[in-house]
Amino acid sequence: MLYRKLGNTGLDVSLIGLGTMTWGEQNNLQEACEQMDYAVAQGINFFDAAEMYPVPPRQETTGETERCIGEWLTQTGKRSEIVLASKVSGRADTIPDWKHIRGGPRLNRDHIRRAIEGSLERLQTDYVDLYQVHWPERATNFFGKRGYVHVPGADGVAIEDTLDALSELVDEGLVKHVGLSNETPWGVMEYLRLASERGLAKVVSIQNVYNLLSRQFETGLAEMAIREEVGLLAYSPLAFGVLSGKYLGGKMPAGSRLALFERFARYGSPQSTAATEAYKEIADKHGISLAQMSLAFVCQQPFVTSNLIGATNIQQLSENIEAVNVTLSKEVLAEIEAIHNQYPDPAP
Repeated sequence: MLYRKLGNTGLDVSLIGLGTMTWGEQNNLQEACEQMDYAVAQGINFFDAAEMYPVPPRQETTGETERCIGEWLTQTGKRSEIVLASKVSGRADTIPDWKHIRGGPRLNRDHIRRAIEGSLERLQTDYVDLYQVHWPERATNFFGKRGYVHVPGADGVAIEDTLDALSELVDEGLVKHVGLSNETPWGVMEYLRLASERGLAKVVSIQNVYNLLSRQFETGLAEMAIREEVGLLAYSPLAFGVLSGKYLGGKMPAGSRLALFERFARYGSPQSTAATEAYKEIADKHGISLAQMSLAFVCQQPFVTSNLIGATNIQQLSENIEAVNVTLSKEVLAEIEAIHNQYPDPAP
């Protein structure tokens, strides 16, 4: 396993990180524990969770992912070996069934305090190493929304108030470091500005989508990640499994995420399919699996701190972790760029 520094902290995190959002929905507790055992044996030390997991979010299952992790930490006694991350949910006014999280989550002091207390109880620990804002409070473009439409008066809780509340948790030792997720360049710089001017906690990471079908992070945010030491925790590196190639040819494997949940249509456009087919041709030509080529591409980016993989079985997990040992040649990278230029960001 390879390791990179988490921002400007002294923490070394595995270049392959363990995503957990299937635990409690597609995976039960036993399967989750087996995945954690296997991942740690392969050198993974970074687990990423969220209070709302598993996905898709439902009132009946919310918090189950953190409970799985908490049970494993208690059973194994390996808390000190793990860099543990979780997230606080943001405002979700347009989602009618979101009231089960604190009556409708917000990013103010009261909500953040209740969120971390709930996460710590479920995780069976007294601190998390990285606590992230899952998505912005304000109306902006995230979760696949391409364009920005400014809505005056729709910012909600100010970033300053959110960062104040997060900084209190750091001061109290409940949280070691803070990060962002699904953020924009303006949002990152506003958090950094406030931290510098007011002596508040500096964000050390940003968790956004990044994969061969969605490379918008490279415009604007990549430079910030490097210059400001706010490295990317890349989520959805296999684009909901599309970049494994298992859905090509109209296939819909039983038990797969896209077969189970219709809501995951982000990578289902004809352009995404055509690009995936072209990337598979490159992988086949060079004797690499499409999944490992896709993951290796993410790992080789200088702005990436950790590549967050998810799996529903050990076979998938093993192949994904092995991607850390795959180095893409200049020839492969050039061929990938040619396809990217032909199908630039086919998915949002």
